[in-house]
Amino acid sequence: MADTKKPAAKVKDAINERVVEPAKKAGEKVRASGTKLAEGGASMSMKMIDQAEQNAREAFAAMRAAAKAKDLSEVMKVQGDFLREQGTRSMTQAREIGELIMKIGKDAVAPLRGDKK
Repeated sequence: MADTKKPAAKVKDAINERVVEPAKKAGEKVRASGTKLAEGGASMSMKMIDQAEQNAREAFAAMRAAAKAKDLSEVMKVQGDFLREQGTRSMTQAREIGELIMKIGKDAVAPLRGDKK
């Protein structure tokens, strides 16, 4: 059977197939990637708020303990313990945020790569 399409219709079909449809698909992938970034940003913000809240609770607990101290050496011990624990806590929190950033990046890139995430 012979192709009976007019040249203009053939050109339109070719443009749709080679330009319009790929552009639509790319737009959908970019939109999905943006959605993943927004979700990840919200998740990271909540994590940082949770960490700040934990740090504030720990700081107030240390201040209460220092206020109840009987002498300067006890105050110094409370302060030293707090600083040591806060250092450990800060490293843990930084690791958690780093892992979350990596996950957000992977999730955001997945739609662009064609992953099914």
